[in-house]
Amino acid sequence: MTCKETLYKYCQTQVTEQLTILENTLASHQKALLSETKSSAGDKHETGRAMVQLEMEKTGKQLQESAKLQAVLAQVNYVKTSEHVCLGSLVYTSKGTYFISISLGKIALKNTEYYAVSPQAPIGRILLGKQAGDTVVWNEQPLKILKIE
Repeated sequence: MTCKETLYKYCQTQVTEQLTILENTLASHQKALLSETKSSAGDKHETGRAMVQLEMEKTGKQLQESAKLQAVLAQVNYVKTSEHVCLGSLVYTSKGTYFISISLGKIALKNTEYYAVSPQAPIGRILLGKQAGDTVVWNEQPLKILKIE
């Protein structure tokens, strides 16, 4: 398995796990909302229902964001190589290695650190379209692109 494929599978696993957790949380909230029975303490009952509904809305938004990440990952072609940095590129630089995919941050694989970054992230925007040999400025420091896979 190539390094890019391993990184891709890692990202995919993280998003799938996140979706599963959020779906289970949402189902739990729905169950709690349905089991909430009317009591003689009406205000307390309404407050409890409102709290559960707020949590459901928050979880629903997180679920939408995770689904967007999954959609971006579906567009990543980890087999393809390009001379220019694009979605799915593995970019080796003088200060780190970046997998242009989704924003997951630092990933440690086989004693090497990689950074999964979105093309919309600041570093992703700077790297997009560049090629090996180019130098960009990141955090006021030069960042030389050594290799692109």
